[in-house]
Amino acid sequence: MDRAGVGKVCLALPGATLDHPFGDHHDAYRIGGKMFAMVGEMGGISFKVSDIAYEVLTEDGRARPAPYLARAKWVNLPSIDDWPDDELAEHLVIAHSLISAKLSIKRRAALGLPPG
Repeated sequence: MDRAGVGKVCLALPGATLDHPFGDHHDAYRIGGKMFAMVGEMGGISFKVSDIAYEVLTEDGRARPAPYLARAKWVNLPSIDDWPDDELAEHLVIAHSLISAKLSIKRRAALGLPPG
């Protein structure tokens, strides 16, 4: 998968938006104003994972703790194409759902998401 592929997957998710808070070369994907994935200038990608996935992925070396976001259980891949496309797409969908689950019921309703 490439940067455009990440955008295609992320923006197909309900209520997902794209912005560039760290400059034009960083793509931040958000749901309800909260970031769930980010592609960096050098082609790496960081995204939210569950607590268990964080432990498994970082312990077996498939991903590394994301700089500045590891305490919130984010992982980083130095290159977007480090994983098969379908596996990365699945993790992006999960990242979206983890973040959207933290939104208020009112915010979820405004975004057309199920209540919980």
